[in-house]
Amino acid sequence: MRNGIKGIRRVSAVAVTAGAVLTAGAFTAPAQAAAPKTPTIAAQGGFVMNNGTGKTLFTKAADTRRSTGSTTKIMTARVVLAQSNLNLDSKVTVQKAYSDYIVDNNWASSAKLIVGDKVTVRQLLYGLMLPSGCDAAYALADKFGSGSTRAARVKSFIGKMNSTAKSLGMTNTHFDSFDGIGRGANYSTPRDLTKLASNAMKYSTFRTVVKTKSTTQKVTTKSGGYRNMSWTNTNALLGSYSGTLGVKTGSGPEAKYCLVFAATRGGKTVIGTVLASSSVTNRTADAKKLMDYSFKK
Repeated sequence: MRNGIKGIRRVSAVAVTAGAVLTAGAFTAPAQAAAPKTPTIAAQGGFVMNNGTGKTLFTKAADTRRSTGSTTKIMTARVVLAQSNLNLDSKVTVQKAYSDYIVDNNWASSAKLIVGDKVTVRQLLYGLMLPSGCDAAYALADKFGSGSTRAARVKSFIGKMNSTAKSLGMTNTHFDSFDGIGRGANYSTPRDLTKLASNAMKYSTFRTVVKTKSTTQKVTTKSGGYRNMSWTNTNALLGSYSGTLGVKTGSGPEAKYCLVFAATRGGKTVIGTVLASSSVTNRTADAKKLMDYSFKK
C-alpha cells in the first residue's frame, strides 16, 4: 500500500511540474502585436507607399483617373528643376498676362506677383508651391517653354510635363495645363502622383521649398527698388504632424480637395496622395490617418 501511495505522489508531482512549465510558457511567450486597422478616409482615392522600398502600404481606387487641382504644380516644379544648366537665381520679369490670368480664372490661386517686378526662378518656385500661385506657374511655363510666342512656350512646357510623366511611368496621367486649371484633360491617379512626388523629392531645392511653412522674399521692383513678398504654405500638415516633409495641396470644383504628403519617423519615410476628399479639413485628416497607419505597418 505504501508503494502505491508513493507512486501516486510521484505521478502527482510530475503532473504539477508539467502544469507549472505549461503555465510559465503561456506567460513568457512573446505577445503578437495586433495588425493596424485599415483606416477609412473621406477621399475618393488614396495611395501610400514606403518611399525607401517602394512597398505599397495603402490603396483606395489608386489607379482611378481624377482631376488633380494644384497638385499638378508638383510636375511644374519637377520640369523646371530638371532643366540643364538651371540657374535658380536668374530673373524673370512679371508680365501683365500672368496677373490677367488670375483675374480671368475664378479658381486660380495667386502668389500676388506684381507686373514689372523681377523675381528669381527660385522665388517663383516658392510662389508656386507655398501659396499655390497660378501666376508663378504661368511665369515658369513662359520662361522654360520654347517658342517665339507665349502661347507656343506654354504649349511646349505642357508637352514637357507630359513627356516627363511618360518617362516616370505615370501611365494614367495627362496634363493640359501648367497649374491644374484644366481644360477637360488634366488628370492623374493617387499612385501616379505619389510616384511623381517621390521622384521630385530627389531634388534638394524641391525638398527645401515644400517643407517651408512660410517665407519672405525680397524682389526687385520695376523702378529698381525692392519689395518683400510673403508667402504661407497651404499645407496644414506642416507644424501639425511631426516629421512632415511636404508636399502639395490641390483643390477645384472637379478635383474637390487633394493632398500629396510625405513624412519621416524612425528612419522610415512614407509618401502618398489623397484625391477628391470632401473638405480642406478632411484632406488633412485623411493624410494623417494614412500616415499613422503606414508607420505602424
